[in-house]
Amino acid sequence: MEDPVKMENTLGLEIIEVVENAAIASAKWMGKGEKNIADQVAVEAMRERMNQMHMRGRIVIGEGERDDAPMLYIGEQVGICTREDAHAYCNPDELVEIDIAVDPCEGTNLVAYGQNGSMAVLAIAEKGGLFAAPDFYMKKLAAPAAAKGHVDINKSATENLRILSDCLNRSIEELVVVVMDRDRHKELIKEIRDAGARVRLISDGDVSAAISCAFSGTNIHALMGIGAAPEGVISAAAMRCLGGHFQGQLIYDPAVVQTGLIGESREGNIARLTSMGINDPDRVYNDNELASGETVLFAACGITPGTLMEGVRFFGGGARTQSLVISSQSKTARFVDTVHLWNAPKSIQLR
Repeated sequence: MEDPVKMENTLGLEIIEVVENAAIASAKWMGKGEKNIADQVAVEAMRERMNQMHMRGRIVIGEGERDDAPMLYIGEQVGICTREDAHAYCNPDELVEIDIAVDPCEGTNLVAYGQNGSMAVLAIAEKGGLFAAPDFYMKKLAAPAAAKGHVDINKSATENLRILSDCLNRSIEELVVVVMDRDRHKELIKEIRDAGARVRLISDGDVSAAISCAFSGTNIHALMGIGAAPEGVISAAAMRCLGGHFQGQLIYDPAVVQTGLIGESREGNIARLTSMGINDPDRVYNDNELASGETVLFAACGITPGTLMEGVRFFGGGARTQSLVISSQSKTARFVDTVHLWNAPKSIQLR
């Protein structure tokens, strides 16, 4: 197993540059209505920087399990030490071998239409340390550290709100729950409102919403509902490092998600899960199971402004980015403010 101190010291700074490069590339397409291009350029920038890192990386969550993605696809090997001439660059005794989960542009629609909350994200752990989630959906529950182990995804929203109220010493009326604005959540939204809590609806980008639960001052106290499973693993990695509560349960029934994006039958999806070694499709996973590595690192960079980070701000000759890097090994959450100087700037953007 890779030495956790070595892993963090080797990769900690570089993964910041990975998400920064992806965010900057995508931000250039902000507001242009081209979500596919905004995603494509982020993928290219992220992959290019990863391939400059002294590691042997394997993409376990990337640009689509069943898509013919040309870059950052599931199983792709990245890093200098994956090259044919790796022996000239990599000492076998110092080899960093890791699993990587990426979402180069989380919230492509948010970028395309100039809306808040999009970011470039990734999570890494030593080999075998991240759950290789299929591109299904996942029922999710995220909550602050004070509620960890008290709220439960198998309980009703009403019951969990009562528990949250007790754990946070707040009235239910003061609680804010983030829910994806989807038809499948109509009953969930009604239940939350009937219980007395407030609902913040989002169109995309539930990784940011999940992580925001771990920080006081965000005015987000829970994430509930169904979103993409791969993003659930990335959220779990961050919440594991932060000590927050996260649970996820795979949703494989097309009738539940109501999107048409899972075209197979319920039975066919169960068979596919079985072929992937997932024999209990209804199992509830916690953050330690979804991100089980001894060392887990999470990094994100804002593309458009969000609750946690500013978006990319361009100025003549450069740009300014804000990133978040979280480590389970050093137990730190670092907000990194970076000024990128490409040409001789006439002025440097302070804020």
